[in-house]
Amino acid sequence: MRSKYLALLLVSGLGALLALGGCQGAPKGGATGAQNDSGAPAAEASATLPGLDGMDTSIAQYKGKVVVVNFWATWCQPCKVEIPWLIEFNEKYGPKGLVILGVSMDDEGKKVVQPFVANQVFQVNGHPEKMDYKIVLGNDNVADKFGGLLGLPTSFVYGRDGKKVKTIVGLADYPDWVKTIEGQL
Repeated sequence: MRSKYLALLLVSGLGALLALGGCQGAPKGGATGAQNDSGAPAAEASATLPGLDGMDTSIAQYKGKVVVVNFWATWCQPCKVEIPWLIEFNEKYGPKGLVILGVSMDDEGKKVVQPFVANQVFQVNGHPEKMDYKIVLGNDNVADKFGGLLGLPTSFVYGRDGKKVKTIVGLADYPDWVKTIEGQL
């Protein structure tokens, strides 16, 4: 009886963690949990990401800046929790050298993402604001260049030297974001 209860508790707890941690449905692959990474400059730095504005972007073009690459989708509720934080961080830390790239993983692409970005308003420190950081379009091939995704949101943080310093899978907490960003700036 005790082992049956324990098994039920473990399954329920795992389900709750998955629900809180992020949205499923993203491409599968490498990163797991919040990780510190270090080593050579990231291979994905040269990946070309098509922007909503028609301009291609790559992490490499931001060398010398701290870059957050945030994989998200319009349908992902945990992503919508992080977006106001990213807007705030862009406003607060952008002048100090932070660049945020939002990589939309919506299957419908630009026809869904562009209206969302243009019209969706988020509360940021009590003020209504729209997404004010660079949005690019992703797909399975783009995700694979970053090592794959287990779910959304997933974020990769790169230091000024272009090296990946942290991977965050699922919804990170606000203080962890602040500590990570301020530690790189």
